[in-house]
Amino acid sequence: MRSSLPRRAVLALLVAGPARAQPAPESESAWQALAGGGMALFRHAIAPGGGDPPGMRLGDCSTQRNLSDEGRAQARRIGAAFRERGIAVGAVHASAWCRALETAELAFPGQVQPEPAFDSFFGARQDAEARTAAARRVLLGWDGPGAMFVATHQVNITALTGIFPASGEGVVLRRDGGALLVVGRIRP
Repeated sequence: MRSSLPRRAVLALLVAGPARAQPAPESESAWQALAGGGMALFRHAIAPGGGDPPGMRLGDCSTQRNLSDEGRAQARRIGAAFRERGIAVGAVHASAWCRALETAELAFPGQVQPEPAFDSFFGARQDAEARTAAARRVLLGWDGPGAMFVATHQVNITALTGIFPASGEGVVLRRDGGALLVVGRIRP
């Protein structure tokens, strides 16, 4: 019995945490949730480095860490994966950071709407709670039609779900009353 205590403690943290996790690798259930109007939180595609360079300014991509050629190809594959599966996307939101905006634009050209609730708080941890609450409101308010796609940052996704996604990886959520449930992950 003692050996199951740590497992119970981990499960309790997951249930009490930001979103009730049902960890799974990329799965058909994630795509089915999206087909039914779910939400996909994607970490922006590959942008070499970490954090932001000194002097970074929003609105000036020359001061930011940006997508590599590999990241741009990855972003296009994300959109292609949705189209290949016939997933209708009703909303495309992105953080104001150039790497998130470009990820969303390459995946879903002409559909991107910046959404401050998904802006990074990596360099402003004091904003984490308010930004996460705002993002949760946007997600819980989604009622279609279609799926919601969000290009954001690791810190935001981890705060909302407890999952640390790779660059270009998506975490799929669905609503369950007033809660967000993690359905699965997508790695196009």
